[in-house]
Amino acid sequence: MFSLVFTRRYCMGHRLRRSGPKCAVPHGHNSYVKVTLQGDKPNPIDGGRNDVAPFGFAKARWHKWIDNHVDHALHLDEADPLLAFFREHEPELCSRLLVVPGDPTTEMLAACFAAKANAILADQGLGLTCARVEVEETPTNTVVFEGDPADALPGGAERWWWRADMAINDLPEAYAAET
Repeated sequence: MFSLVFTRRYCMGHRLRRSGPKCAVPHGHNSYVKVTLQGDKPNPIDGGRNDVAPFGFAKARWHKWIDNHVDHALHLDEADPLLAFFREHEPELCSRLLVVPGDPTTEMLAACFAAKANAILADQGLGLTCARVEVEETPTNTVVFEGDPADALPGGAERWWWRADMAINDLPEAYAAET
């Protein structure tokens, strides 16, 4: 079986309030995310098009989401007091906040990214699924997620990571201007 593999670099800020004082201070990383996509069924070389799916089409929405929404976003726990600050004082920046339940660890991101990739792929109808996500937080720390994101992620079926839209949080004020 063939796989398509795409890598994207992004910059991010976050704070991990439950991981001790060093990571509780907002800080940032230059990260890489690599997704591995596989066909829902075996993809033989057919003597015609000879590909699993057109690369450009398979990666376009994913890259748009990473580049325009995840890149330079601040990743916060949905209970972080900084979230209330942004909602009250700078609501125009809420669309730049990636919000998850609990600390926005690399593990959480990898599972969310897998779910988001699957939602986008299903919406495109290419017959592809995300089989693996690797998030390199630093040159010495990488998290790999394989499997069904539903087995790893908390929350309901309507959370941002299950939808094919470009959202990175579920804050109403973050996307009010778009509706």
